[in-house]
Amino acid sequence: MAVFRIGRTTGLPAGECWRRVTDWPAHGAQVPLTVVEVVSASPTGVGTVFVARSALGRFGVDDPMEVVAWRPPSPGRPGRCRLEKRGGPITGWAEIEVHEKGSGSVVLWVEELRFPLLPSALDPLVARVGRRVFGRALDGMLRGSVTPPR
Repeated sequence: MAVFRIGRTTGLPAGECWRRVTDWPAHGAQVPLTVVEVVSASPTGVGTVFVARSALGRFGVDDPMEVVAWRPPSPGRPGRCRLEKRGGPITGWAEIEVHEKGSGSVVLWVEELRFPLLPSALDPLVARVGRRVFGRALDGMLRGSVTPPR
């Protein structure tokens, strides 16, 4: 398993930061060759299910995820969301926390990725790539920028 951690400080208030980092379709807009679709009735909260599809042409992989913990930030208490990956080719989990910091906030993102078909010797490389890809995605969401659909 590959585990990586990303942290960012932003001038955004905790509530706005939370809204941006838990906007699941916005994640897909930031990750190359990826589209995220919410497939459950409720787009936010425990039980929300969404699928990230990464593809190049006809060849792709679906990464279904479910929100298993959901606590938006409130004064004096950080927000916390936990996702569990439910797919076959990619498993693991992610935890996103948003902490107030003065008039802004801090985001902490920890993720564990497992690719059962890859040897564990590649875990350090997977962690480095994950940190880079998801770090760039997080930066884009915090800026509020959206890349054009693919």
